[in-house]
Amino acid sequence: MKMVDADPAVVEARLAAGAYSCASCGSGRLRPWGFARRRVLRRYGEPVRLRPRRSRCGSCLATHVLLPTFALLRRRDLAEVIGEALLARFVRHDSRAGVAKAAGVPHPDTARGWCRRFRSNAAGLRASFTTLAHELDPNLGPLEDRGSPEADALEAIGTAAVAAARRFGPAPVWQFVAGATGGLLLANTNCPLRHEVARCERARRKEGRPMMSTA
Repeated sequence: MKMVDADPAVVEARLAAGAYSCASCGSGRLRPWGFARRRVLRRYGEPVRLRPRRSRCGSCLATHVLLPTFALLRRRDLAEVIGEALLARFVRHDSRAGVAKAAGVPHPDTARGWCRRFRSNAAGLRASFTTLAHELDPNLGPLEDRGSPEADALEAIGTAAVAAARRFGPAPVWQFVAGATGGLLLANTNCPLRHEVARCERARRKEGRPMMSTA
């Protein structure tokens, strides 16, 4: 699975140009290879129909499903819905029932599961997005402490999104997050962002630059 632009026309153009690299072999380029199964996602209770593009590497022949950045892996609700629910719960301190109702999910346990998984990932996400923010904008100072691991993680995510917008142009915040985490924001496995952060830190050490701090 590979995260790609939310615009299907952009994805088709990049596939045709060989702009996507293969995550399996690292050197091959991905080409069009049909479509994955149809899926129905959910945006504030309304259905969003999706048929992800499938691709195949021209070198190792591995196939990859291309997931648009408005979605997260193995989550029915869109990234923006989940992201706004996390902000509502951990920044505005809305009730669990209120968060679920605003997200348009049929049962509060769905939103409760998002919050529980985000809570378990919060420390790692804060560290990773803080480092990414400083890589995108080396002039950033220390991030402000927001009083809880979850709020601190959301502060780091927001700061990194702003830094990315300054450097590359504006983009929806939660699409940026979905792309940066490889769709694994709420997964129970390591997200690719941590590998990218490790690569950045190795480059810093090689160039003699100081290491980043999450303080």
